[in-house]
Amino acid sequence: MKLTLALSILLLAIFSGCSTSALIATNKVLPPVYVENNETYEVKRDIKISLFRLNNYTDTPRAGMRAANIVEGILLAKEYKVTNHFSKKTPSLKKARKIAKEDGSKYFMYGGVSEWRYKTGIDGEPAVSLQLSLYKTKNAKLVWSATGADSDWGNSSIGITAQKLLIDMMEED
Repeated sequence: MKLTLALSILLLAIFSGCSTSALIATNKVLPPVYVENNETYEVKRDIKISLFRLNNYTDTPRAGMRAANIVEGILLAKEYKVTNHFSKKTPSLKKARKIAKEDGSKYFMYGGVSEWRYKTGIDGEPAVSLQLSLYKTKNAKLVWSATGADSDWGNSSIGITAQKLLIDMMEED
């Protein structure tokens, strides 16, 4: 009995010690694609989002583009219509709003990457830190925002770590 308890505590310490994450988000969630019309029928809304390359505040080349590509995949999986602007340099917030208006997008997403690397050391654990904000195109009002950071085991990749973090950030409660 004592051996089982000791082994359980040891395994818990090992598995929880190498993966850490932090997440802060607005109380609001992303605008829902499906809205309940009545108890048996949901209406699909046509929500179009202009997505820009995330600002890269790291030493890793193209980290903002890589993160934005993962964001695009998650949004498409949630059935949003997405127009990406990854090939362009990240514009100012004002210019991003103007481009989103020209696209006919109801919203535009903007953000940044603060960390996108493998930690130094024997394990080389992936570490990412991201910030996303969703604005209404009509008035540039902030609708939703989330900031998160995560690290994972040494046998995981930055892409997997970032994708798990972004899914948590965009989780619908």
